[in-house]
Amino acid sequence: MKISEVREKAFAMPLNDPAYPRGPYKFYNREFVVITYRTDPDVLREVVPEPLEVVGDTVSYEFIRMPDSTGFGDYTETGQVIPVRFKDKDGAAQEGGYVHAMYLDDNSPIAGGREIWGFPKKLATPKISHESETLVGTLHYGSVLCVCATMGYKHRELDPAPLMKSLAKPNFMIKIIPHVDCTPRICELVRYYLEDVTLKGAWTGPAALALFPHAMCDVARLPVRSVVSASHFVADLTLGLGEVVFDYLKRA
Repeated sequence: MKISEVREKAFAMPLNDPAYPRGPYKFYNREFVVITYRTDPDVLREVVPEPLEVVGDTVSYEFIRMPDSTGFGDYTETGQVIPVRFKDKDGAAQEGGYVHAMYLDDNSPIAGGREIWGFPKKLATPKISHESETLVGTLHYGSVLCVCATMGYKHRELDPAPLMKSLAKPNFMIKIIPHVDCTPRICELVRYYLEDVTLKGAWTGPAALALFPHAMCDVARLPVRSVVSASHFVADLTLGLGEVVFDYLKRA
């Protein structure tokens, strides 16, 4: 294989058998269970990196069931998103979410999510199940239960307008790619948006959330003080590709 062929062919690893196809990536009937809770604001400030600013004292714990996604297949994901504010170089402020932790059960979106956007994805076993009148979300890391979430099933319909407004906000994460000597080769703040969102239904109901300590799955680092709200919704959408908004290595 010639050098020019490598350059033309290379977009993901391995070179001759990539773990995922080129984007964009579309999701159909994506099911969300999102429980928003209050936590320790001091801990939030410890885990959210500058130049992002913490907004309030809440965290959104999300379970996402993805039965049909182009390129990535059928999988389930879970994690924590923290409300933040970002100011660009012109001083304009933008509110969104910082993706703090993600756990899922499928190699292809783990590889693609980390390599393309910088999603903080780790392999684990999240699950959403419908048990009679209750939605149940669990996360096991190996054999250990780390998260248990429950929510009443479709108690009340949600007004779609505020939910669509929240889904239109950007999300941020740090993309880290190490050099061969284990120093950072890439360390960037990345922003992305959900695109072409079609909301198929949205509901709310009573909810409870329990997080359990684990050395390698540190969701309990952001403890639950009280549950604020819960939402359950289904949507079709496209996961937009990212853009770099801050380079930590160039501005150190």
